[in-house]
Amino acid sequence: MHETPPDTIAAIATPAGRGGVGIVRVSGGNLVAFVVALTGGTLTPRRAACADFKASDGSLIDSGLTLYFPAPASFTGEDVLELHGHGGPVVMGLLLARCLELGARLAEPGEFTRRAFLNGKLDLAQAEAVADLIDASTAAAAKSAARSLTGEFSRAVYALVEELTDLRLLVEATLDFPEEEIDFLRQADAFNRVIRLDARLREVHAGAKRGKLLQAGLRVVLIGQPNVGKSSLLNLLSGDELAIVTPIPGTTRDALKSSIQIHGIPLHIIDTAGLREAGDEVEKIGIARTWKAVSEADLALFLVDARADLTPDDRAILEKLPEGLPRVVVRNKIDLTSEAPKSYSQGIGGVEGMVISLSAKTGQGLELLETTLLEIAGWQDAEDTFVARERHLQAIDAGAKHLALARTELENPLPALELFAENLRLAQNSLSEITGEFTPDDLLGEIFGRFCIGK
Repeated sequence: MHETPPDTIAAIATPAGRGGVGIVRVSGGNLVAFVVALTGGTLTPRRAACADFKASDGSLIDSGLTLYFPAPASFTGEDVLELHGHGGPVVMGLLLARCLELGARLAEPGEFTRRAFLNGKLDLAQAEAVADLIDASTAAAAKSAARSLTGEFSRAVYALVEELTDLRLLVEATLDFPEEEIDFLRQADAFNRVIRLDARLREVHAGAKRGKLLQAGLRVVLIGQPNVGKSSLLNLLSGDELAIVTPIPGTTRDALKSSIQIHGIPLHIIDTAGLREAGDEVEKIGIARTWKAVSEADLALFLVDARADLTPDDRAILEKLPEGLPRVVVRNKIDLTSEAPKSYSQGIGGVEGMVISLSAKTGQGLELLETTLLEIAGWQDAEDTFVARERHLQAIDAGAKHLALARTELENPLPALELFAENLRLAQNSLSEITGEFTPDDLLGEIFGRFCIGK
């Protein structure tokens, strides 16, 4: 448990602009005098009450509702006051200014949630889920974030940490009796416990990976030579006429972006300039941006004309794709070849990949493409999916690496139990970073600095 920050903070907690209701939130060590100065009276804890919000000269700023949550039974663990007034920017500004006049300072981004974390009201994974719930772009992402906020992800991590702690205690006890340590560990089934831990860690990693997909989405880049239908496919996927489609090569000069959903998964589709020898400086810039988009993508959709096989120029483009980047060849314009939509696996540019035959003009084969995208993303609609971030996956990967080293050490005929114990400790520390038990302050600043002000 950390000490409560001594100062009082305040911020407008509702979005900028006009609305029926606006909220100013205040948090601090003791707000009783603050409440009296602002409303002229005291408040019953956790009960909404009508009040007039007064300026320093006693004049009326606004009338609305107040909610008062004394410490420690509040979101931040401190005294918290919420002032619900009329949602105009001028009124909210006057009300916030009055709070600052009474001694509060303007809250930093994420500072309310950071105080909740520091005061033990939330662990770090739950605190991050607050921002993820606010930022959720799909219903599936919102449900996943809500599960993390209620602690499902944290409980899974805590269970792994607890098992590692128990195993560490067992190993540390045996280090005092070297002549019996191997037999003791065998009797305690230490090896199988490590195997079970590894299996459970893989399950948590799978759930977290799906959660990261929900939170961040999949970046998909459309590439290919001019006039193969990239812009038409973007329009088909987005359901809107976002890109200009003409038979003139080089019509698309810059990357066009669109965010869509497929079964609740956000996909960020980027249509790029056709890859060929550039005819002018503008087209050269567009092609350079194409390769930049490719370098940042999670998946490349490489479009070709279904009426022709892969040309030498097509194969040259495929060979330039980053190693490890999944790619799907989309054989477009099957409406001109009278063939049916289909999908199959094939070696593509030296890498195994999928081939989809479709028509961006008629929509034939769109479902095949969407299914393939979800399969490549590794999406499964599972109840154990919880919203996760890249740092969570990195922590789980680090924990799995140290657990694998511990298992390898235990497989040796004469294991060095000090190394075994040390790898268990490092695995435990890696997982504990997720919930914030071993998290440096600079990382906390980076995490909460991305929150909105007032949360």
